[in-house]
Amino acid sequence: MSILESELRAGLSALESAGLRRTLRVISGEHGPRANYCGRSLIMMSSNNYLGLAADPRVKQAAISAIARCGVGAGASRLIAGSLEPIHRLEARIARFKGTEAALVFGSGYLANLGTLTALAGPGDAIFSDELNHASLIDGCRLAKANLNVYRHCDVVHLRSLLEQSSSTRRRIIVTDSVFSMDGDFAPLREIVALAGEFKAAVMIDEAHAVGVVGPRGAGLAAKLGLEDAIDIQIGTLSKAIGAYGAYVAGSQVLIDFLINRARSFIYTTGLPPSIAAAAESAIDIIASEPDRIRRLWDNASYLRTQLEAAGFTIGRTDSPILPLLVGEARTAVEMAQHLFERGIYVIAIRPPTVPDGTARLRLTPISEHTRADLDETLTALVQSGRELGLIA
Repeated sequence: MSILESELRAGLSALESAGLRRTLRVISGEHGPRANYCGRSLIMMSSNNYLGLAADPRVKQAAISAIARCGVGAGASRLIAGSLEPIHRLEARIARFKGTEAALVFGSGYLANLGTLTALAGPGDAIFSDELNHASLIDGCRLAKANLNVYRHCDVVHLRSLLEQSSSTRRRIIVTDSVFSMDGDFAPLREIVALAGEFKAAVMIDEAHAVGVVGPRGAGLAAKLGLEDAIDIQIGTLSKAIGAYGAYVAGSQVLIDFLINRARSFIYTTGLPPSIAAAAESAIDIIASEPDRIRRLWDNASYLRTQLEAAGFTIGRTDSPILPLLVGEARTAVEMAQHLFERGIYVIAIRPPTVPDGTARLRLTPISEHTRADLDETLTALVQSGRELGLIA
């Protein structure tokens, strides 16, 4: 055994002892309200496929048709091998959906956030980032090499104080999730936009968990609050409610043109497969034309939350269909997730460093396609497990 392998084994053992080791489970078949694992059908409560579109027949057919027309891969980066027509169609559709002049598609949300932040900020600039932002935002802020100011979660008073201390900064960018992925709460966008105007700062939001879920036609929190024109940079994913893969940046044409020239994670990455672009465009059309999907999602989340709280569970401060069932210790959360798995419920324990120490949780995400029977079966398993572990009476 090499020295490196020995050290890595020790590191894995330490993670195991702390209840923090992660493993992969192989799922067969489609992603939907249920998942097939080793011949078992489990109710899926850990998916971001909020509207069930990942397996929608129309979305699948759009991908198949694009493969027939354009093949499988994009060949190279879009600036080298040419930019395939389905991607341009998708970008135009995203811009209409988000109410912006233009949009640019990236290979993932991680690449979109890294590329945008490192293109727009650098030495002499200042970034103001919510402490509970997604890891991709955090890493993008760090890689930008700007002066990074982290403000307390959703604390606009703290944000103001940091802005007041940045008078000598060339460019200021306030960065926040619109819906926070682990807590499900909304960012105070109105107050952030007001501060940005006062201190001449740009605002960048990540709508990953808002698109398809919040606002008119699922256009996001910015649209819900009527702030589309006041927010400079809107990031979103194609892999959650839209059910495909990739991400986008939406904003002014000047912003998009600048990113095409300066965002390294766009310039040096192969373009999105045309099948994925066509699937995402189809999904956006469905979201815009079938608002009942969004209603069913919120109804399911409301029912599940009401019943869990009535049973004595503590649900976090969520404003969205993300339901953080707070457990506390990582090992307890892992044990509860295993109990649920054995009872036919697929739920993953969320542990540090994804969430702060002492706040391990089960992150429950019902989707629009879950039936009331699915939810009741989930509730029964949760109550049984919660009682066994002493979380509820």
